[in-house]
Amino acid sequence: MPPRPRLLDALRVKPGGRARLSNIDPGDTHGFNEARAREQAAKHLARLQTLQEMLFAERRHRILIVLQGIDTSGKDGVIKHLSKALHPLGTRVAAFGVPTEPELAHDYLWRIHAQVPGNGQIVIFNRSHYESVLVERVHELVPKKRWSRRYDHINDFERLLTDEGTTIVKCFLHIDRAAQLERLRSRYDDPTKRWKFNVGDLEERKLWDAYEAAFEDALSRCSTRDAPWYVIPANHKWFRNLAVGEIVTDTLAGLGLEYPARDDLPKNLVFS
Repeated sequence: MPPRPRLLDALRVKPGGRARLSNIDPGDTHGFNEARAREQAAKHLARLQTLQEMLFAERRHRILIVLQGIDTSGKDGVIKHLSKALHPLGTRVAAFGVPTEPELAHDYLWRIHAQVPGNGQIVIFNRSHYESVLVERVHELVPKKRWSRRYDHINDFERLLTDEGTTIVKCFLHIDRAAQLERLRSRYDDPTKRWKFNVGDLEERKLWDAYEAAFEDALSRCSTRDAPWYVIPANHKWFRNLAVGEIVTDTLAGLGLEYPARDDLPKNLVFS
């Protein structure tokens, strides 16, 4: 039986290509069943735990994980999954909601740049700088002439980060309307999840087509060789977690991380 294609390759948006979300099945599991996916996901987390420790010890690389997706697509779930392996000492989550007054007084990337990782760190963005070509575009908060320039700004910003040593992993969590409706109902019906329910999400559903067009443009125009986008079929939470975990783990493994040598220590140190 031939080895399966790596999800790192299978789910990547080809730089220069056109992302067509209607051609990507959000229920696709790439041949995995739930039991096998959970088994593989656990193995990836075990690898990721070691790789993050090396990353933190070396303090040479910086990792930025960007999570985008429509409401209920599973950004929080992915963060919770990855957090099973990631040590809090070297990991941080930055969530980007409605800009504050001080943030609005600066350019739209100001608040983003302040949150990027330092040496040895992994930072996860729950939403990101892409909100400025998604929400602001769909709700016409800024004119087209303004938001249409931002794709080039974003590519230049991400090029700056990668040139300075940051590895960027961008995952778009792709669900369909039916899956979103089921999850919204679940939030409303479950007293332990109702705190997450927002009536405004039902209004946002009416803008589904506009959001899909905005996501497609962002994925197409901002998937580059050094900062590619990955479209994650996310109807099945267990496959979503497997896919993101595998992509993040394989990306870190490709950095050639090692525990640093300690040549500064005495050769014959006596412990007593």
